[in-house]
Amino acid sequence: MKTFRYNLVFQSEPEGGFTVIVPALPGCVSYGKNLKQAKAMAQDAITGYLQSLRKHGKNIPNDNDSFITVTEVSLEENKFKKISYA
Repeated sequence: MKTFRYNLVFQSEPEGGFTVIVPALPGCVSYGKNLKQAKAMAQDAITGYLQSLRKHGKNIPNDNDSFITVTEVSLEENKFKKISYA
């Protein structure tokens, strides 16, 4: 059995819950009422996606060599200039 690694992007939804996007698998999107359920639903969606790729003889992409991180950048608000386009 081969294990694949995938980055998941969680987006909080205004009505509650989380949408999950799998960037390495275009169109692989899922949803859960909380983070735990969203991750489980994403794993299920990924499994189905990979089974379909295998059935159709397609290569299986993965994120084994990539990762996602977060950084913060601060800007002083009074340093911005308004630009006028005429």
